[in-house]
Amino acid sequence: MISKTKIKFIKSLQLKKNREQTRLFIAEGHKLVEELLAMSRAHTLVATQEWLANHSAPPADEVIEVTSDELRKVSLLQHPQQVLGLFPFFASDTHAINTSTLSLMLDGIQDPGNLGTIIRIADWFGINDIYCSQETADMYNPKVIQATMGSITRVRLHYGALEPMLRQLPADFPIYGTLLEGNDIYSEQLSAHGLIIMGNEGNGISAQVRQMVNCPLLIPNYPPNTPTAESLNVAIATAITCAEFRRRIK
Repeated sequence: MISKTKIKFIKSLQLKKNREQTRLFIAEGHKLVEELLAMSRAHTLVATQEWLANHSAPPADEVIEVTSDELRKVSLLQHPQQVLGLFPFFASDTHAINTSTLSLMLDGIQDPGNLGTIIRIADWFGINDIYCSQETADMYNPKVIQATMGSITRVRLHYGALEPMLRQLPADFPIYGTLLEGNDIYSEQLSAHGLIIMGNEGNGISAQVRQMVNCPLLIPNYPPNTPTAESLNVAIATAITCAEFRRRIK
């Protein structure tokens, strides 16, 4: 049985200020919780008898067995999946950009679903680091965590002011950005290392950061010069861009 106090506490972690105060975030579902348990000990697990029967002695400070009805009271999902976990924040590290590989930078991505999908895309294409502006959605937002489908355990996110990070890069380091005035991505030379900047859903890359892009890219519509959608969803654009880099760089 789960107490009303515990239910209230878990629900409170929907708010960023409470997550930051407790340094805890919510994860739900078999795959996500099991991947997180493989890398860190849970603060709390709330699980049905069925889940616990298949996971003896899970690494957690507290394990609460609940019925399906009780799980629904605490779950943030429309259809709860037998287990919910509270996990500690990941260890933070330097904001210095890794110049030996391909990384992503997100300039004001505000939709949690987009951020979670981009993390999953990065995982698929072997991109280990994402550098985020302070205006980018919180990586520990439950909607972000769920959208990653476990990729949050393999992709590192770094938050900070983007301009200082960019200024530390060598002058000849490739800084790619998707811009309307960019060059056709399918005909441009792409490198195995560099930084791909994706901008805000409505306004694109901010003016200050745009000035630091030295390799502007455009994903052209098809057929060219025909009426089309105003723009691509940022997560879709990220997937197309990453796929083209990986297709070219063997």
